[in-house]
Amino acid sequence: MKHRDGMKMPRRDALAAMGAIALAAKPGLFAEAAPKSTAKIALQLYTMREPTKADLADTLKKVRAMGWEYVQWSGMPDLPADKIRAALDTAGLKAMACHCGVEAFETDFDNQLKFWKTVGVEAVGPGGMMKECQKSLADWIAGAKRLDAIGAKLREAGLRLTFHNHSGEFEKFDDDPRCKLDILYETASPKNLTAELDLAWIKVAKVDPAAYLRKCKGRCIQVHAKDVLLDKDGKKKKFAPLGQGELDWKAVFAAGAEAGVQWYIYEQDDGDGSPFDWAQVSYEFLSKNVLGK
Repeated sequence: MKHRDGMKMPRRDALAAMGAIALAAKPGLFAEAAPKSTAKIALQLYTMREPTKADLADTLKKVRAMGWEYVQWSGMPDLPADKIRAALDTAGLKAMACHCGVEAFETDFDNQLKFWKTVGVEAVGPGGMMKECQKSLADWIAGAKRLDAIGAKLREAGLRLTFHNHSGEFEKFDDDPRCKLDILYETASPKNLTAELDLAWIKVAKVDPAAYLRKCKGRCIQVHAKDVLLDKDGKKKKFAPLGQGELDWKAVFAAGAEAGVQWYIYEQDDGDGSPFDWAQVSYEFLSKNVLGK
């Protein structure tokens, strides 16, 4: 290798330079290079769980009337797959993902696969780590390996496995310097387990959502777009419609573009007033900031 002036570079310096080039080209810690995509928006139906208890069909009809086209199935009535699909089709909605327990995939994979393919989702995933895998570092790593194995089977079958975090995944075990979410994503392959980052819970954990999004470049296909109000001690006070809480959305959207986020899924666990009002405000927020409408 030669310097720009044509002089021959010493072998040791040449090797160091090549190493630096290789390191600079290496993808992020958790994933490969982020895919290029045009992001879409969806509504996490867990937001609408209370009105759904009274009337599923009417709730879905009102969701579509707001403008939502895509939803994530979660917190909804326990129905057969064909009934879920029929309810969504009647309302003019499509389920792009769901939250579900993953244990059934370990014991009854084929039927679970058929169920969610009938519903029509592209991604399935739990709302957190399996209960029996939370107590110790060894348990957590065992859980990560289980998720990796399930995700590999799902990937081969045409579905994607996701993992949804709360603030607790940013805590640490006594015998490891990494937070739990880092351990999970370093243990499981990004090909088999993708990140569904809940941005509000990241904020509650006193972590920068935009920075963690960038850390998951290429791995975070979908996020839970959620806003939160904090008290003076930085603890969660209550959730809020998008744009009315503490999150720096300009920074989030910039990071999401760099990270390769393809879905912004609005979710609001609770709040003041009606979930229909929250969902309408948040649809308009995402429609403007993500879809450019």
